[in-house]
Amino acid sequence: MSRTAIVTGAARGIGAAVAARLARDGMAVALLDLDEDGLAQASAAINAAGGRCLALRTDVTDEAQVETAVADVAGQLGAPTVLVNNAGILRDNLLFKMTLADWESVMGVHLRGAFLMTRAVQSHMVSAKWGRVISLSSVSALGNRGQANYSAAKAGLQGFTRTVAIELGPFGVTANAIAPGFIASEMTKATAARMGIDFEEFTSAVAGQTPLRRVGVPDDVANVASFLASEESGFVSGQVIYVAGGPAS
Repeated sequence: MSRTAIVTGAARGIGAAVAARLARDGMAVALLDLDEDGLAQASAAINAAGGRCLALRTDVTDEAQVETAVADVAGQLGAPTVLVNNAGILRDNLLFKMTLADWESVMGVHLRGAFLMTRAVQSHMVSAKWGRVISLSSVSALGNRGQANYSAAKAGLQGFTRTVAIELGPFGVTANAIAPGFIASEMTKATAARMGIDFEEFTSAVAGQTPLRRVGVPDDVANVASFLASEESGFVSGQVIYVAGGPAS
């Protein structure tokens, strides 16, 4: 049976990799993001590989835009029964330097966005008596210097995931979170640039502290998302899976 998936923050990095993997798995995939150029590239790659997709410029913090996007997906691709809450931003700073805007913008994209998206798609999942909600947390949920906002948001997504699993489980819907460690991506490159550190040196140092002696790549996360979105994961719910190259500290 063909499924329809929605991936937020799908223009690049982890989101684009997850969208491409779900398309390869045979799903119709809607890519949501604010980056129109990135959306065009990511959707073109899926189309070129023979997949079926829809790209929608959407602000996941905007209730009306979310409702419109989900309705468009249902109308053009079919009822969405897989949701990947991946959209996220960084506004790193030490606590005493962090502005209220830094705090609220990160909370808005990660938590408000996941809430609005999940609320908007849950009726389709309940009607189908089948659904998969996958949210991107992070090892930073355990605490990380300079990321009071990001850490709190990613920890919040874990609590959100467990609650969705409890509430929607009776309707055949699972909810799980993926908590990546260091993933080489545009976001981590930007982090290195802000720190004034060469990216190759940055990744080499991180790899040296990782049991598997390498950093992650977006496909490492996409592979886990593929399983969690599948039929085979049907008895896995309310879990946080760390994709970090070793035990999360």
